[in-house]
Amino acid sequence: MKSNTAVGLAFALIGFVLLASGDAIVKSIGGMWPGTAIAALRYTIGALVLVPLLYQLEGRPAFSNANWRIQSARGLAVAISAICFFTALAFMPLAEATVISFLNPLFSAFFSSFFLGEKAPKSAIFSSFAALMGVILVMRPSFAHVGFTVLLPVIAAIGMALLMVLNRQVAGSASVLSMQAFVSLTGAGILIFFTVLGHVTEVATVTWPSNSIIIKCAIVAFTATFAHTFIYLATTRASAALVAPMTYVQLLVALAIGYFLFDNFPDTQALWGSALIIGSGLYLWWTTRTKQA
Repeated sequence: MKSNTAVGLAFALIGFVLLASGDAIVKSIGGMWPGTAIAALRYTIGALVLVPLLYQLEGRPAFSNANWRIQSARGLAVAISAICFFTALAFMPLAEATVISFLNPLFSAFFSSFFLGEKAPKSAIFSSFAALMGVILVMRPSFAHVGFTVLLPVIAAIGMALLMVLNRQVAGSASVLSMQAFVSLTGAGILIFFTVLGHVTEVATVTWPSNSIIIKCAIVAFTATFAHTFIYLATTRASAALVAPMTYVQLLVALAIGYFLFDNFPDTQALWGSALIIGSGLYLWWTTRTKQA
C-alpha cells in the first residue's frame, strides 16, 4: 500500500510539473501569436491525436452514446479558460497568473453548491473570502502595469471550475480517454470559431505561424495530455486527498521557471497574497479530508 501511494504521488508530481512546463512554453510564445490562436492550435492537435485513438479503441458507440450537450458545454468552459489564461501569460509573470488560477477549487465549491445543490460548508465560505483577499494582494502590483488584463486568470479559473462541475455531471458515463477526446474536440471547434471571429473583427489578427510556434503548441498539447493522464493515474494509486495538495508543486515550478527563464519573481506583497491563496486551499482540503475521514 505504501509503495502504491509513493508511486501515485510521484505520478502527481510529474503531472503538475508537466502542466507548469507547458504554461512556460505558452508564455514563450506570448506576443508572437494571439492567445485564441495558440489555444485553438493546442486543442486541435490534441483532438487530432485523441479522437482517432478513441475510435480505434472504443469504436462508433463511444461517439453515438455521448451526451453532446454536456460535452459542448465542457468544450466552451475549457475554451474560455484557455483563451483567458494563454492571453494573460503574454502580459503577466508566469507565477502570478498561476497562483490566481488556483482560485479554481474555491469557485468549484461555489458552483457545486449553486448548480448541483451541494451545501457549501462554512470552511469553503471562509476559504473563499481569504483567497479573495490573497488575489487582491497578488493583483495590485500587476494591475499598475497591465490594467484589467490581470482579471483574465480569474476568468480562466471560473472556466475550469465550470468544467469540474460539468465533469461531475458526466462522471462514470464514459471512459477517461473519451472525456479527454471530447473536451479536445468540442474545445477545438469553439476555439477555432473565436480565432476566426477575432481575425475578421481585427481584434486579434492571426498570421500563419512559424514552425517554432507550431512545434511549441504541439509540445504543449502532448505535455498537457500526459500531465492529465499522470494525475489520473495518481488518483488510482493514492487517495484524492493526498494528491490534491500536490497541485501546489505547479506554483513552485512556475516560480522557478519565471525566475530563471523570464527574469520574473513576485514582490513581497504578491508572495504574501500567494501564501494566503495556498493556505486557503490547503485549509479547505484539510477540513474536507477530515470530514470524509
